[in-house]
Amino acid sequence: MRVGIGYDVHKLVEGRELFIGGVKIEHEKGLLGHSDADVLIHAIMDSILGALALRDIGYHFPDNDNDYKDIDSKVLLKRVYEIMIKEGYEISNIDTVVACERPKLSPHIDEMRRVIAEILKTDISNISIKATTTEKLGFVGREEGISSQAICLLKRK
Repeated sequence: MRVGIGYDVHKLVEGRELFIGGVKIEHEKGLLGHSDADVLIHAIMDSILGALALRDIGYHFPDNDNDYKDIDSKVLLKRVYEIMIKEGYEISNIDTVVACERPKLSPHIDEMRRVIAEILKTDISNISIKATTTEKLGFVGREEGISSQAICLLKRK
């Protein structure tokens, strides 16, 4: 078994759509990034790559490569899944947390879990997503950005 952690943060800006966990969420701002800036999927990818000791998403999908400009993070997660399978591992479980003041994520969590479980070819019961605020503290509390953390446990196939 292998364990990995991941962390991601992106700035909230006007003029971008908001994607979290592979789900489009209506909000007046979106996350700024080279890709669609899905903080949850990015943290999950880094946790999987970390468990495999294969560096991070910036190494595999550099932000100076136009092939990844505005790419759907679900496509990148599928590529990380393929790397994981090639290495001989599968998901045991993933636990995550997303920190933002707004929008409320609770209504979207079941759909996020379904999307991620489908891409990673695992049961939805293996994907945990929690949402929290920072009680108005820091950049998240000021609604300047959204952060996410993930931890995964991989097992040999």
